[in-house]
Amino acid sequence: MNNNEQVDQEMNFKDEKLNEDTVENTSSEVDFEGLESQAVSEENKLEYEVADLKDKYLRLYSDFENYRKRTAKERLDLITTASEDMLRDLIPVVDDFERAFKASENDTEGSKVREGNLLIFQKLVKILESKGLKPMDNLIGNAFDAETQEAITQIPAPSEALKGKVVDVIEKGYVLGGKVVRYAKVVIGA
Repeated sequence: MNNNEQVDQEMNFKDEKLNEDTVENTSSEVDFEGLESQAVSEENKLEYEVADLKDKYLRLYSDFENYRKRTAKERLDLITTASEDMLRDLIPVVDDFERAFKASENDTEGSKVREGNLLIFQKLVKILESKGLKPMDNLIGNAFDAETQEAITQIPAPSEALKGKVVDVIEKGYVLGGKVVRYAKVVIGA
C-alpha cells in the first residue's frame, strides 16, 4: 500500500466517522425533542382520560345511589298503600258488625241476628275474594299434601279408602295468588 492509498483510506474512514456522528447527533436531538413532546402530549392525554373516567365513575355512583334510595322509598310506599287499601275495604264490614251487635241487644229472636251475621260474613268473604284470597275447599277424602296442609293428628280411618287421606278439616287454609297464606289444619286417617 502506498501513502496515497493509506491517506485516502484514512480520509474515507474519517468522513464516514464524521457522517455517522452527525447523523447520530442530529437524529438523537430530533428524536429526543420529538420523544419529549410526544411524551408530554401522551401524558396530557392520559391525564385527560383519567379525569374523564373519574367523572364518569362519580356520575354512575351518584345515579346508582339515587336509584337505590328511590326504589327503597317506592317499596315502603307500596307496602303502606297495599295495607291501606285492604283496611279501607274492611272498614264497612266492621261497621256492619257494630250495627248487628247494637241491633241484637234489644232483639230476643235469634234468627234475625243469624241472618244479619250471615250477610256480614258473605260481604267479608266477597271482599277477601276480590283481593285474591281463596279458601282451600273439598279437602276431605283427598290425599294429604304437606305443601298446603298441616297435619294436627292421626286417627284410625273410618274406612280403608280414607287411610293416608284427610278425614276432617279443623281450620280452613287460604291461598293468595297461588301462594299459601294459611295452611289448612287437618286430621289424617291412619
